[in-house]
Amino acid sequence: MGRFTFRLPDIGEGIAEAEIVAWHVKIGDTVEEDGRLADMMTDKATVEMESPVSGVIVEVAGAEGDVIAIGSPLVVIEVEGAGNEVDRAPAPKAEVVEQRIEAETPDAGDVARVEQAVAPAPEPKPEPAPAPEPIPSPAASGVKAPQPRSAAHSKVMASPAVRKRAADLGIDLGEVRPAEDGRLRHSDLDAFLSYNASGGFQPAGRKGQDEQVRVIGLRRRIAENMAASKRQIPHFAYVEEFDVTSLEETRAQLNAGRGANGDGRPKLTMLPFLITAICKLLPKYPMLNAHYDDEAGVVTRYGSVHLGMAAQTPAGLMVPVIRDAQDRNLWQLAAEIGRLAQAARDGSAKSSELSGSTITVTSLGPMGGVATTPVINRPEVAIIGPNRIVERPMFVKGADGTERVEKRKIMNISMSCDHRVVDGWDAASFAQDLKRLIEAPALILAG
Repeated sequence: MGRFTFRLPDIGEGIAEAEIVAWHVKIGDTVEEDGRLADMMTDKATVEMESPVSGVIVEVAGAEGDVIAIGSPLVVIEVEGAGNEVDRAPAPKAEVVEQRIEAETPDAGDVARVEQAVAPAPEPKPEPAPAPEPIPSPAASGVKAPQPRSAAHSKVMASPAVRKRAADLGIDLGEVRPAEDGRLRHSDLDAFLSYNASGGFQPAGRKGQDEQVRVIGLRRRIAENMAASKRQIPHFAYVEEFDVTSLEETRAQLNAGRGANGDGRPKLTMLPFLITAICKLLPKYPMLNAHYDDEAGVVTRYGSVHLGMAAQTPAGLMVPVIRDAQDRNLWQLAAEIGRLAQAARDGSAKSSELSGSTITVTSLGPMGGVATTPVINRPEVAIIGPNRIVERPMFVKGADGTERVEKRKIMNISMSCDHRVVDGWDAASFAQDLKRLIEAPALILAG
């Protein structure tokens, strides 16, 4: 049998190290050739490592979350044959150890004589202590002894269902008085709760177990990026209220007619309309579609809109990118949004689809809240977040110029901007122009 050391290969240009985000084997497991070993995450992507040989895992590089350098051992596999490890030096033979001990103690009898010479004299045995005087009984002293608890109190009779219900309610059965024959029933628990006897009510919650969860993989990348963003970018937020009643009517009409010709068009959400409106406005506000290199002091304004779309996945928040969003129509945007969101959730998104955005839209859908202050996705300089749609009574001016109260659908849109690049006036002007487009959806659909 030999040992084969599999070293972490070069998995990308400029990559010096990678993080272990998942092990698919452990020490003692048998792995086949091309079998899965581990998932390694770099700054660019997550790569699956496969075994080049078959054998038994005898060593692994570390735990999930550890970072190892390119070329370092990832696993050691015991294989049939010589393997690729140099044989380790044999351990010293037992004879050498025995000779060394004999040289240090040539005569064991000397040791026994020394021990007798230095042994302490035996200590005299202590005299037995006098017996304690008897303690007078409670009857002789006139003090009443505590009475033992009766059998009815020491053992509560109740069915398993009653015991479980009492445990769920946080009730000590010893405090509940049975109605008859000494057996507790559900009716006794109901009476106990009704009269709140001895504070018998359900506690606010159950005590949980303390635990430590190591922050690894994508969650650690998110933490590092968000911390760097808040530490280095002076954020400012702007929130504006939008009347989306007409937009929602237009969206419903378009969805009602989709697929009539068998074209299989996807269902339109709010996002394609918002993205289209943003793409129409960014040529007028190029400072929002930009990257800021704070080390070089250079702002790069982009002509194309590579729109990042924040998506929640089981692994954490990811930002797939809609390339050249300005060249797509509503239906194409809806299809690309669905495709990228699914790829992010199932882990099939490519590295190129998760990087290179120039501005980001983040939405929590129905949970969007009244207003948000999203964190900018470095090195971008702006992020836009639509919030929840609610219905409110609003003053609306009719065609005759008379105001009346109507039920309208209202949505707030929040923006966070990098104040080093974007001024408050520019952000407010952009928001007002975006409001004009959203509230008149015909302008969004116009060429």
